[in-house]
Amino acid sequence: MRAGAHRNHPHYWAFVLHRASGLLLALFLPAHFYVLGLAIEGTAAMDGFLSWSATPLAKIMETGLVVLLAAHLTGGLRLLALEFIGTRESSRVAVAVGAGIALCTGLIFLLNGT
Repeated sequence: MRAGAHRNHPHYWAFVLHRASGLLLALFLPAHFYVLGLAIEGTAAMDGFLSWSATPLAKIMETGLVVLLAAHLTGGLRLLALEFIGTRESSRVAVAVGAGIALCTGLIFLLNGT
């Protein structure tokens, strides 16, 4: 096998997506805690944030968050299946199905929010 050939394998890209989505979700947590803190401060601070959250940019960011959550969930389920079932040729299909579920979840969320 030539050097770097593993990077063309679907499992490698599933690994990268799972790690990247986990990292991005971890980076989201401080912002989430900040917004929760606004709710404690009072209604004026929270109302200001809620008015911003109705903007198109916030909706796109929210959709991205849902896609990240779905991608991380399906990646984790794929890893659990590999642990308990073992490696098979059909596991490439699991990578594609997981990515499809993540994108469809984001699309459903986006279409439902409008």
